[in-house]
Amino acid sequence: MQLLFSLLVFVAFGIVVLYWTVALLARRGKCLQLSDDLGRVGLAIAFLVSTTSMLGSLYFSEIANYEPCRLCWYQRIFMYPISIVLLVALIRRRRDVVPYVLTLALLGSVISVYHYLVEWYPTLESNVCSLDVPCTTVWFREFGFVSLPQMALTGFVTVFTVLVAPQITRVKNQAVSE
Repeated sequence: MQLLFSLLVFVAFGIVVLYWTVALLARRGKCLQLSDDLGRVGLAIAFLVSTTSMLGSLYFSEIANYEPCRLCWYQRIFMYPISIVLLVALIRRRRDVVPYVLTLALLGSVISVYHYLVEWYPTLESNVCSLDVPCTTVWFREFGFVSLPQMALTGFVTVFTVLVAPQITRVKNQAVSE
């Protein structure tokens, strides 16, 4: 399963590249329809990514028995509500939750970056984790770089991207048309 979730990191990376490429092209007046279409499905994609991240973290802790460290728990604290908030937003067809989701994704990203760095450079740890479950534990590293904090970071960045990139295009195009 760790290979499957590691491969999903590349899928998410592809989504991020697609969204930013289309956003940049749309700012130049190209791919406007595609940008609008991607913007319309952004909430759904963000929901799928956050839910996959949530289910993946539950799989690794509850089935694979990787005991989450304190930083892992903090990342979960930010990822799990994103899934719930986006599910409610999709059901109610509301986009006004985006600022809250972006805040959670941004804060979760900061923790993920720190955790990823601590995995590579254990001397950076600031006593935030316990000795029983150190944050420096690397359960696996697929393809030489994909680990659990990197997966979480990819999830947060993808959620952020699919919600922000189309908005940047929309704001630019509205300014030009006015």
